[in-house]
Amino acid sequence: MANFPTHIAIGTLVSGTLATLTLAVDAVAPENLVAVTLAGVLGSVLPDIDLKESRPARAMFSGLAVFFAFAVLFTVAGHYSVAEMLILYVGTLLAVRYGAKYVFFKMSYHRGIWHSILAAAFVSFATAAAYYYVLKRPDAVSWLAAGFMFIGYMTHLALDEIYSVDVMDTRIKASFGTAIKFVDRKHWGHTSAMAAATVLAFLMTPSSSLFMQNLSSQSMWSSLQKQLLPARGQPWFGIDVGDLAARVGLQTRRAMLAAPTTTAPIATGSIGGSPSDQLK
Repeated sequence: MANFPTHIAIGTLVSGTLATLTLAVDAVAPENLVAVTLAGVLGSVLPDIDLKESRPARAMFSGLAVFFAFAVLFTVAGHYSVAEMLILYVGTLLAVRYGAKYVFFKMSYHRGIWHSILAAAFVSFATAAAYYYVLKRPDAVSWLAAGFMFIGYMTHLALDEIYSVDVMDTRIKASFGTAIKFVDRKHWGHTSAMAAATVLAFLMTPSSSLFMQNLSSQSMWSSLQKQLLPARGQPWFGIDVGDLAARVGLQTRRAMLAAPTTTAPIATGSIGGSPSDQLK
């Protein structure tokens, strides 16, 4: 499979390309564009959360631990003493960071259900819900973030499949076919749980009508098509190569005309002058 730096690099490239296209049609505000682009980058490493002690796994459970710990703290604020709230905060932090992580890895294995299209759909729906309810983004922006997440997630799975083919040795590794799959046929219990979670996440998503309306807008696609390349007759990056070459040539000719025209004597080796001078 591809390593972590490769997933990050390719995921950032793909998300940056999508962000460029989105920016070209002025679909969202710049601050929202940054948020949805980060979703794509996150999606490009998220499938490896089922790899124990991987960077995505550590980051995910650490982040979830902090999130739920603060959620509990804000919920019980004003109902308990400082000591009791501190116990609940630290208890939740440790329970999620270590307890939930332990249970998760007991119930999962690498290249299992998390390396599937079903899991990609689940995290995409969860992203739409999180952006809408937690980050308070508009519904269309939340669905755009879900789209970035899905593409980033699928990019990870595609890279894992590509790295399963040993091109130099012209052979296919045993891991081929385990990254991109619709469901996990080896563990139907995992598949059933993921399917139920996907349905639940979808039910929590905001309305997608405005997002679909914008996505199917003919004017948006026409605008994008017009901006893919510089307009006919317009130079790339505003630089007219022909005009630039003409200016350089003119400056060169002026420099040559302004240079002195004195002729230096012909010299051979380290001795100069005419043969008659050398005989004297």
